[in-house]
Amino acid sequence: MLTSWLHLSALVAYVGAIVGLAFVLLPTLGAVESHEARLNLLARSLKFYNPLQCGALGILVLTGAIQVTDLKAGGSFAKEIAMLGLKLLLAFVLILLSTYQSMGVALRFVRRCESGDPIAPEELQALARRLKNSTIPLLFLAAVTIWTGMQLRR
Repeated sequence: MLTSWLHLSALVAYVGAIVGLAFVLLPTLGAVESHEARLNLLARSLKFYNPLQCGALGILVLTGAIQVTDLKAGGSFAKEIAMLGLKLLLAFVLILLSTYQSMGVALRFVRRCESGDPIAPEELQALARRLKNSTIPLLFLAAVTIWTGMQLRR
């Protein structure tokens, strides 16, 4: 029971972080007038977003593995193997895309900002575009993965 609540809490944190990035932070960047202020806002926000996204995803993976063990113990593992395989495949792709967004795009940007490297406005726009373009598929994959998980719970 505790792992189910922990799994659900991590899921809310993970999806909330992605929704916050897509519908709060990225649109707010356009409203900020100064390039330096945009850089600071994005760097500070991503410093909070990266550990939240990765931590919530890690908890989801661990609690999901525990729940698969419970599924095997319950005896319904064999009849749910196709749906479980689909969910695991979706979760794998979701983890890869989340890691790309968090570590490949966001973390590199934060490190560049903290080291004092100059970032041109065009680079910032390209970074925001990459974040947005990876966030929309993440939301879709998360929704489909949640749906398959709910099908396993029936």
